[in-house]
Amino acid sequence: MLPFDTSFTATLALTFKLAGLTTLILCPIGLAFGAYLAFKNGVLKLVVETLIWMPLVLPPTVLGFYLLVLFAPTSPLGAFLQKFHIHLVFSFSGLVLASAIFSLPFMVNPIQNALKGLPKSLKEASYTLGKGKIFTFFRVLLPNIKPALLMAATMTFAHTIGEFGVVMMVGGGLEGQTKVASIAIYTQAEANNFSLANQYALTLSILSFILLFGTLLLQKRWQAFYKF
Repeated sequence: MLPFDTSFTATLALTFKLAGLTTLILCPIGLAFGAYLAFKNGVLKLVVETLIWMPLVLPPTVLGFYLLVLFAPTSPLGAFLQKFHIHLVFSFSGLVLASAIFSLPFMVNPIQNALKGLPKSLKEASYTLGKGKIFTFFRVLLPNIKPALLMAATMTFAHTIGEFGVVMMVGGGLEGQTKVASIAIYTQAEANNFSLANQYALTLSILSFILLFGTLLLQKRWQAFYKF
């Protein structure tokens, strides 16, 4: 049996708390950006889309480094936030903000692609019936992209629990404050405590499999239902 560390449960709880908060925060943001990118055109849209995709191509440590510099007390933003007793460097709040920035494309892209794939007749029929844009978006379009919404939330959650570079740079791995499971795997492996590192890694692997399997299964059933 693998040895049990007293901080194991606390570290996992902190990891899931971070992933859950990040996903909740990104849900409305992802909807807004997804709709904008799906229905707008022009240079501004291209700039916004490029910025959203940046975390996918940048090394996580690069983004983490610049966020660390941006949030540092010596920076203009950091000094301003200090006046309101807001500390983002090596804090859980900073982890949430950094994770939201890094996981943004995982929330936006499925929503954007799903909205673009909807037939234009859905919006046109709603407008013909006298419904406004807000009603049409929330009551007509969103119910038709449920599988994409579920995938976006699942991918955001799973990606956040597995992120290492950004959370290490911004959070620093403080025990009980910013030390999430991905950091714990690294620190335990570095200390040659492979049994405990395996506990963390195996737990995250099983959870990720369950989340993705459940999401894909629901998507398949929804697709079969809509075809029927």
